[in-house]
Amino acid sequence: MYQDLIQDLLATIETFQDPKRLEMAKTVYPTSSRVIGVSNPNLKTVIRELHLHSKQWENRKKIELAKALVNEGTFELQQMAYEYLELNKKTKAELIPQDVEDLNVRMDNWVVTDYYGAFIVGYAWRENIIPMERVKQFMRSDNVWQRRLALAATTALNQNARGGKGDAPRTLEICKMAVDDREDMVVKALSWALRALSMRLRGPVEDFLEEYEARLAKRVIREVWRKLETGRKYG
Repeated sequence: MYQDLIQDLLATIETFQDPKRLEMAKTVYPTSSRVIGVSNPNLKTVIRELHLHSKQWENRKKIELAKALVNEGTFELQQMAYEYLELNKKTKAELIPQDVEDLNVRMDNWVVTDYYGAFIVGYAWRENIIPMERVKQFMRSDNVWQRRLALAATTALNQNARGGKGDAPRTLEICKMAVDDREDMVVKALSWALRALSMRLRGPVEDFLEEYEARLAKRVIREVWRKLETGRKYG
């Protein structure tokens, strides 16, 4: 149903191919998906065009397009699918739990994991489309990317840009499950989750750091305290 449109999108994206970007992807976010090598600004240009092209579509058709994009097997199309839904707030409001599961495809790099976690899972969790228990299931997974996306999802509860208002109980319940995890991608995501919450609610984050200081990775302690003290992750 969407094959002609997807082929047109691929043809457009390929005009923006940057060999340096393609080479960088091999080390910065290696993935089993096909990578074309397109910068974020150029990809956003294509996403905006898609948004305009489908503006009059019914929301269910937009959701099904996003599923088709993630299943095509191209990194940029998967990234595009999550950003496309993020642009369509009314469409996201019609997501159902099965949609969230259907969009969980090839989580094998931090870019699509973070997009899916923050834009889709985090939104669905915040709006009670999926329950807390589903996010905990992600966090209990043996797969590092599923654990990372659970932590990325907490940012949708707390970041103003994502519509978050601040939710320490739910955020910290997930963060507690990651305290002893030493997978690098999970450690980085835990730091991100706590820093995002600290911008809304400082006290609960300080209490969390003090309670779990002996168990947290030093990177988490260092980055989150720096954020609390300076407002910056580094420096």
